[in-house]
Amino acid sequence: MNLDFASVWEMVADLVPENDALICGEEIVSWKDYDYRSSKVASALVKAGLGPNSKAGLYLNNSNEYLIGQNAIFKIGGVPINVNYRYVEEELIYLLDNSDSEAVFYHACYSSRINEIAKSLPNIKAWIEVPDGRKPDFDHAMQYEEILQNYSPMERISRDPETVYMLYTGGTTGMPKGVMYKQGEFLAFLFRTLKAMGYDVPEDLNNLEESIKTSKANDQFIKSLVGCPLMHGTGMWLGAFLPLLLGGTVITTSNLGFDSDKLWKQVQDKKATNIVIVGDAFAKPMLDSLNAAKETNNPYDISSVQVIISSGVMWSSEVKQGLLSHHDMTLMDTMGSTEGGIGSSVTTRDNPSETAKFSINPGVIILADDGEILEPGSKKIGLIGTSGLVPVGYYKDEKKSAETFREINGTRYSFPGDYAKFASDGTITLLGRGSNCINSAGEKIYPEEVEEALKKNDDVFDCLVVGLPDEKFGQKIVAVVSTVDNKELDQLQLIEDTRKTIAGYKLPKAIIFTNEVQRAPNGKANYKWAKSFAEEKLS
Repeated sequence: MNLDFASVWEMVADLVPENDALICGEEIVSWKDYDYRSSKVASALVKAGLGPNSKAGLYLNNSNEYLIGQNAIFKIGGVPINVNYRYVEEELIYLLDNSDSEAVFYHACYSSRINEIAKSLPNIKAWIEVPDGRKPDFDHAMQYEEILQNYSPMERISRDPETVYMLYTGGTTGMPKGVMYKQGEFLAFLFRTLKAMGYDVPEDLNNLEESIKTSKANDQFIKSLVGCPLMHGTGMWLGAFLPLLLGGTVITTSNLGFDSDKLWKQVQDKKATNIVIVGDAFAKPMLDSLNAAKETNNPYDISSVQVIISSGVMWSSEVKQGLLSHHDMTLMDTMGSTEGGIGSSVTTRDNPSETAKFSINPGVIILADDGEILEPGSKKIGLIGTSGLVPVGYYKDEKKSAETFREINGTRYSFPGDYAKFASDGTITLLGRGSNCINSAGEKIYPEEVEEALKKNDDVFDCLVVGLPDEKFGQKIVAVVSTVDNKELDQLQLIEDTRKTIAGYKLPKAIIFTNEVQRAPNGKANYKWAKSFAEEKLS
């Protein structure tokens, strides 16, 4: 078996053609049709001039078409590019240009934005519009439904497992960066993850076919409900890749925003075994819905759920215990980033856990700023470094790659920027990003980008942006701003003006005005002061 995504899924489609592969709302796509539709879309990409190593953007909401489009890109030996559907024009142009995308899939609701950016992206060979009930506003696109009607399936090909798989994440300057892995190595890592979770994965992946046949005979497949966006690593890697690699099912909903009652109704109707979320921002409303349904004597049937997996933001122990009071299941709290997995915390009724305390993965080190590799019980804090699966690097950014992916004592590590304490029992307590990254509901927001957006207003003299605790989203964005000649500005108007430059989720929830934004003598940002000042003013 060739170890690339498309080849694995072609094998699965041959073994379980009638099983459900994708479910979005009430639309069900079998494994046979998943492969068939993906092959047709792949033919359209080839005809448009794409081939091995070509990049193609997925500017789509959660949908079956997202996963079909991604599979089509894999089929031609290409590289899918995740595009945040919240991005506005400048961000989209940067990402699609930086990634060298040659095609873009987009939902019709974003056609007016495509219309505005298309002339700035002359290297795009194909715009592929996916219908969503909205009236299109771009006249130069291929229509997804017409591709399915008019194209023949692409013949299966042999692919190179060394082909890059890439996921874009935020960078410390606020601009997205493509984190590159080799497909074969990344797939081997995903299969090891599945095995560590207790699933039937053979030591020799050439025997994977037999494992899937056994699952078919016993009707034991993962049915994964993805509560968070597929455009992020949590949704795609944990929510979609893991079940699909074992012949399972991915369940999504097309509506934007999170509706906990709809999620539990889907669990009940589709008999989901796994749910993938992003911390308390999802888990708290999920618990509220369960409590409310129980109080009205109309509880949801969640008996099918075996595991809830979370990554990306804090998942508090109190909320975990609340969920477990409704159903006996396993709660997996994973800590990591696009650049590497760090650790996990597993909670059951018999095994409670502490908030933000994790057991580290094999090969993880804690490196103090003075270069010391910390031992359990150290009083120092340090940067978390992960080995094993280490990215090739950042796409077209050698300087940042050298800073993040470094060799220590002959072993290559990834240092995404997370600091931690190393307890005497071998667990770590996550402290946060040294780069002052703000994590709001799983979205990574970098202060520098928001600051620069605010400074586009001619009346803003200086500003610093910090993250303050928020019960619902983990952190909220707060800006401390000084103005030219201490001119009075309207807070809400300044926020609205900034919306033209950055996505809505990056906008400050509050702006605090001050006569002077304090900085160090060398001009570097004094985030410690800004955070203290903001806390004082908002208390």
